[in-house]
Amino acid sequence: MTNAADADALLIDRVKNGDVKAFEMLVVKYQRRIERLIGRMVRDVDLVPDIAQETFIRAYRAIPQFRGESAFYTWLYRIAVNTAKKALVDLKRDPLVSETALAGRDEEDETSRVENELSDGETPEAVLATKEIAATVNGAIEALSEDLRQAITLREIEGLSYEEIAEVMNCPIGTVRSRIFRAREAIAERLRPLLGTREGERW
Repeated sequence: MTNAADADALLIDRVKNGDVKAFEMLVVKYQRRIERLIGRMVRDVDLVPDIAQETFIRAYRAIPQFRGESAFYTWLYRIAVNTAKKALVDLKRDPLVSETALAGRDEEDETSRVENELSDGETPEAVLATKEIAATVNGAIEALSEDLRQAITLREIEGLSYEEIAEVMNCPIGTVRSRIFRAREAIAERLRPLLGTREGERW
């Protein structure tokens, strides 16, 4: 068991014994990662905090059933994915809400992370190329089907292992590998004109 898993296990024991503060510490620890995951699935920034809050409420209610057979964050991600999926279904039923969802996110938000990582020594051409690549990657991810987008987000952005993704997505590990391969191929296809790579090569 890793140190992070040990720390989570101690907090979970405290939550099970009625310590609400311990759960608040888990929320602080994982809130940004959960919101990032939900943001990739739902795309409507206004809805992300509400879905994240609902995720943590559900997790708090379900924590007495948590047996520690998987990592806490894997268990939490599964709850987040299911909560986001339910929200997406509800959006389709409610046209007033879905209008804001269809508006999507501002592209500036998507590329700002990469821009912030640029060093002072970057040339304007390099900055522009980096922005273009970031926008292309984000556009390619947004264009993926829900299952491919979820798989590649969990792998490349959240850094989960194939085993953890299989658990979160409730599917065989072979399916996870296939989805990630297909997602990478789709992203590579969009990047080829920018990077000058040939068919069969990735970025």
